[in-house]
Amino acid sequence: MRITVVGDVLLDVDLSGEATRLCPDAPVPVVDVSEVRRRAGGAGLVARMLARDGHRVTLVTVLSDDDASLELEGALAGVHVVSGPSGARTPVKTRVRAGRQPVVRVDEGCGRPEVPAATAGMLRALERAEAIVVADYGRGVAANQEIRDLLAARSGDIPIVWDPHPSGAAPVPGVAVVTPNLSEAAKAAGSGSADLGAGRPAAVAAVGSVIGNTLLDRWQSQAVLVTVGEQGGVLSQRGTSPLAIPAPATEVTDPCGAGDRLAASLAVHLAEGCSLSDAAERAINEAAAFLGAGGVASLPDRHRPVWHHSREEDALGLARRVRANGGTVVATGGCFDLLHAGHARTLAAARDLGDCLIVCLNSDASVRRIKGEQRPIVSQQDRAELLLALECVDAVLVFGEDTPEACLEALRPDVWVKGGDYRASELPETGLVESWGGHCVTVPFHQARSTSVLADALAKVS
Repeated sequence: MRITVVGDVLLDVDLSGEATRLCPDAPVPVVDVSEVRRRAGGAGLVARMLARDGHRVTLVTVLSDDDASLELEGALAGVHVVSGPSGARTPVKTRVRAGRQPVVRVDEGCGRPEVPAATAGMLRALERAEAIVVADYGRGVAANQEIRDLLAARSGDIPIVWDPHPSGAAPVPGVAVVTPNLSEAAKAAGSGSADLGAGRPAAVAAVGSVIGNTLLDRWQSQAVLVTVGEQGGVLSQRGTSPLAIPAPATEVTDPCGAGDRLAASLAVHLAEGCSLSDAAERAINEAAAFLGAGGVASLPDRHRPVWHHSREEDALGLARRVRANGGTVVATGGCFDLLHAGHARTLAAARDLGDCLIVCLNSDASVRRIKGEQRPIVSQQDRAELLLALECVDAVLVFGEDTPEACLEALRPDVWVKGGDYRASELPETGLVESWGGHCVTVPFHQARSTSVLADALAKVS
């Protein structure tokens, strides 16, 4: 599935360890931290979940230019991110756990910012979407009027799942389903805290159905799914009686991420053509299974690491995963010494041809043999790190030979891209790539933008 997630991102930090004593200054536990994990939260968590399931995910959001945002970009490796400037600090939520027991949460930069602007790229990504999850975390992306107008216009064409936030914007009319939890729904409906009748299923269903019907009229959505924790959810649709959907019995230690899992699953099943009731039942069961497996703590650490030699294994693994999920693997190669605008344009054009872009990078020794002893100017470690900093590059595979044949044989890309003014049939790699059913493509060469020109200019001013 091609799923687009739009909304606010934040950085979640988990500090885990053991508490075996109290602090001498106050009667609070001392946690000896043994593990630190940083992961994308908010809309970023929804995107990560979908990418982990093997879907092709585009995340439309805004990002800051602080250190926390750099951590976020690393945590979103494997997700195609289309972002604009946020104009505010990256919100960071730090959770401290002793064993499996939460101790405290510390929030930084979580004040409500101004509504951010939407870039042309963000709007284009929404125009091309085949299914959308709106993950509103109250930081303004879902309140942007251009984004709202576009979502409203697309609501009749594609399934849109809206996960609301108490301090966020109201859903736009016409979306397929809105997924508040009971407290969020009660607040939106003006029902106070909503008496759950001591949690009895019948009472929960009755309260959920009244609130759901109220919100159907208020939000003008096609459906409202009010989730009620371990009781499951209540689905309200126009023209039908509310449907209570029980959740399977699950041992839950941390409910964090349940709503994100539910919204992500709903979007997938609706895009697959399931009825809303079937999609809701599957999503509730999948959210329960997610929590039963440990919730967000069970998600693998997909942080993009600082470049090192085992990065090659990541590139090969990425190619296998993308291919296994029916995606198109694109590769290109070169020295990429003194990265410049011509490189950036070529790489961006290559990424648009498939679902991931892997750069085959000449090692330092290879560059010296090809270019001479004065090259490379930038080391392979720095060249790889700069390439990975580009949004369009998903992985780097360093090779030590003079040509990329062995590298290509290992990757077996579907598309091999080179920049130049020659024909694809003239590339020396064409025969090899076509031997496994791939094909070669050339993208325009940008005159007056080259490493040699930059190197000559540097030599004149040094």
